[in-house]
Amino acid sequence: MEKVDGRLVRGDQTRRAVLRRSVDIASVDGLEGLSIGRLATELGISKSGLFAHFGSKEELQLSTIRAARRIYADNVVIPAYEVEPGLGRVWALSKHWLDYSQRRVFPGGCFFQKVSHEYAARSGAVHDALLTVHWEWMGLLEEAVQAAVDNGELEADAKQLAFELNAYYEAANLASILHDDGGAAYELARQAIRSRLESTATAGTTLPR
Repeated sequence: MEKVDGRLVRGDQTRRAVLRRSVDIASVDGLEGLSIGRLATELGISKSGLFAHFGSKEELQLSTIRAARRIYADNVVIPAYEVEPGLGRVWALSKHWLDYSQRRVFPGGCFFQKVSHEYAARSGAVHDALLTVHWEWMGLLEEAVQAAVDNGELEADAKQLAFELNAYYEAANLASILHDDGGAAYELARQAIRSRLESTATAGTTLPR
């Protein structure tokens, strides 16, 4: 049996711990709130050790985006894709998105809403990475809506409806953080999404509960 290098295992564990803390910090303080010095202090790791993992603040930020994308996929995309294509999957994406935000998978709410606002008007590699994630998500949501249209369950322009659904998600996330309303914003969003989908559903189509 091939011997496992303990240094590599420890290095991988350290990197995962750093990125888990990084995504939490960035969801509250933004990607500019990240620094190798801050993380080293909070996690009790040497600055030189952290620098060896990431090399620069920008690489730390990009790695944090990639880590957040994986967490997002685990909590929103993957469970929704266990549902067959169609209206059920559209509803599942909405349900899991609102649940992900309400459960504070990231303590600051939706990681990508926070950091995308932070970098929207900037240029560079971090902006481009966030833009790629945004287009990936919107394309996935539009594709889910289009499948429901193709199944004869919805009568809608897929791009327009995907944009509206995403706006409901983001509005609920922001309102819940700003007002700390105990979940009222999410319930309003769920009702709004249900009403919007029901208004575009074809005759005889029932929205999942």
